[in-house]
Amino acid sequence: MQTNPQTSRPIVSFIIAYYELPVRLLRECVESILALSLRPSEREIIIVDDGSPTSPVSTLSDLTDQVLYLRQQHLGLSEARNTGIRMAQGTYIQFVDADDLLLTVPYEHCLDQVRFNKPEMVTFHLTNSKKAIVSFDVTDNQTGAEYMRHHNIYGSACSYLFQRSILGDLRFTPGIWHEDEEFTPLLLLRAERVCVTSAKAYYYRRQRESIMTSSHIRNRLKRLNDAKGIIGRLNAMADRLPAEDRIALQRRIAQLTMDYLYNVILQTHSRHYLDRRIDELRRQGLFPLPDRNYTQKYVWFRRLSNSQKGRSLLMRLIPMLPQER
Repeated sequence: MQTNPQTSRPIVSFIIAYYELPVRLLRECVESILALSLRPSEREIIIVDDGSPTSPVSTLSDLTDQVLYLRQQHLGLSEARNTGIRMAQGTYIQFVDADDLLLTVPYEHCLDQVRFNKPEMVTFHLTNSKKAIVSFDVTDNQTGAEYMRHHNIYGSACSYLFQRSILGDLRFTPGIWHEDEEFTPLLLLRAERVCVTSAKAYYYRRQRESIMTSSHIRNRLKRLNDAKGIIGRLNAMADRLPAEDRIALQRRIAQLTMDYLYNVILQTHSRHYLDRRIDELRRQGLFPLPDRNYTQKYVWFRRLSNSQKGRSLLMRLIPMLPQER
C-alpha cells in the first residue's frame, strides 16, 4: 500500500507497529487517525507489519490510498518502530500501537498546540475509557529536563507527540521488552520546549496475552532482566550528562529501580531472589534508593526496602502473580 507522493511535508507521521492482532483493531486504529482534522497532505500513516503470519493487506484494501504499508521479518516492536522512524517524513511523530486508538477531541487539542505554538514535544495522558473529556489544561513550555525533575513521567512512547528533528540518532533498543522505559526519558532530555497537557487523548487497550500480562516464568525473568539492563544503561549515561540533565535522569532511574524491585517481589515472591537483586544494585551504586521526596509511595518503599524487616513486610504486602497453568 502506498499513498501518492505529497508535495509538502506532512505535519504528523503516525507510526503503527502491527503484529498478529485482529485486523478489526488495526482498522479502528487507522480510522481514529483518519477522523482527525488533518488533511491527507498533512498526515502520514505508516503501518509496519512485523512479520505477522497473515498480512492484513487484503482486509484493508479500501484504505490503500490512505496508508504506507511495509512488511518485514519478525524482529520485535523496537525494530518495527525503528523502521517506521526511517520511513517517516512528517515534522512530528506519533507512535500508536495497532490495538489502540486516538480520541478525536482530546487529540485535536494536542494538534492545536502543534499548529499554533510549535513545541518540540506535546505530552498527554493515556486512558482506558473512550469517553472524551473536553476540558484541558496546558502548562507553559519548559525543557524536558525541567519537566522530568519535578514529575514522574509516562514511560509509554505513545503518550508523546514530538518533532522528528529532536530524535537525532536515538532509536529503540532491539530485543528487549519495555523498550519505552529507556527511549522516553532520553527523548525528553532532547526537548527544549515541552507543552504539557491534561488531555486524555490516547485510548489504551490492554490485551490479555500481551507481554505486560503474560505469566510464563521465562517471560517474567526476561522482563525483570530487561528492566535491570535499562536501569544500568541509563545510570551509565547519567554520569556523562550536564548537571540539570543528570538530576532529571537520576529521578527517573530511581523510579525505575523502585518499580523493578516491586516487580521482583510481585513476579517471583522469592526473598532470596530479591536479596540477590538488591546486592547487584548496591554494587552499581543504585541501592539504597536516593533519599528524595519524589512521591509518597517512593518514600515509603525506600524506607521499607532499606531494612530486613521492611523487606519482609513488602513480601507480605505485595501479592504474588498467579502461576502458569
